Amino acid sequence: MTFALRVPLNTSPEQAARLLALQKAFADVCNAIAPIVQQTRCWNRVGLHHLAYRAMRARFPQVGSQMVCNAIYSVSRTCRLVLQHPNSPLNIAKRPGSALPLLIFLPNSPVYFDRHTLSVKDEKLSMYTLDGRMHFQLALQPEDEARFHREKLREIVLSNAGQGFQLVFSFSPDGDPEAQVLPADASAEFPEYLIVNPGIAPALDQVDTRESALP
Repeated sequence: MTFALRVPLNTSPEQAARLLALQKAFADVCNAIAPIVQQTRCWNRVGLHHLAYRAMRARFPQVGSQMVCNAIYSVSRTCRLVLQHPNSPLNIAKRPGSALPLLIFLPNSPVYFDRHTLSVKDEKLSMYTLDGRMHFQLALQPEDEARFHREKLREIVLSNAGQGFQLVFSFSPDGDPEAQVLPADASAEFPEYLIVNPGIAPALDQVDTRESALP
């Protein structure tokens, strides 16, 4: 069973501006990846990484290699919700042979972190931004701090719901920390930061998705 720890961030105006910039840049990368999914019909995280990583690194050098990987994860995860959730109206199993929709991530889309881009030690948080690391002091309950040592950290998500930024740490006592689990009884409603466009995807004439083009 997954446990979600929500940690609000007490940001200064300068810190909030930096996080907003990161949030928008992350959404831009997701929006550049989404047409690749629509045209190739591949949203498996590993497969999509092979298709998109090199082109995204060249197109968004300011974002950094690991955040590009996290954007690929975000798109893959969102596609699982839209295209594979049993209750989704766009479940591909219910629409065999139909064209895939184009996913559009709004600027307030969440940002996914991992152990390379965010760390917590001794109640001190260090997180990646576009212009260097940002640091916060956390006040964790002893039982919450213990989770970082005894449980698998499955996901780290930064969001801004209009009332300030918060981080959500998702833990599970066992299993693959990168597993993308979408329970059948979970809500299939599309998140408010996502637009699902059934239109035709733009051409990918500037994106080389051949695996042979990888370094």
